Amino acid sequence: MSLKIRLARGGAKKKPFYSIVIADSRAPRDGKFIEKVGTYNPVLPSTDEKRVVLKAERITEWLGKGALPTDRVARMLDVAGIKPREARSNLEKAKPGKKMQERADAAAAASAPAEGAEG
Repeated sequence: MSLKIRLARGGAKKKPFYSIVIADSRAPRDGKFIEKVGTYNPVLPSTDEKRVVLKAERITEWLGKGALPTDRVARMLDVAGIKPREARSNLEKAKPGKKMQERADAAAAASAPAEGAEG
């Protein structure tokens, strides 16, 4: 059984409120879970201490048992100092697409003979 530490949505329409839960990865997002280990209220300002409430000792115990946090929960755990998160960067995202690369190559090829004729 693969365990996840993830968010389960609650609250009313346009007023989100999330529970941080330990759940089987196959269970639905808002469905069956094993234990509730915290809450997250994105409506509150980021400086409010009630925005993210965590049961640190229970979370560390579940991490020891092999539960994996989702990306958003991993950020929260990193800020709380429970589990450090390694920095990730997608260097491929900054590269231009295939068509843009072809256009740049064509423009470079067109400007190269023009420079040679002048000099």
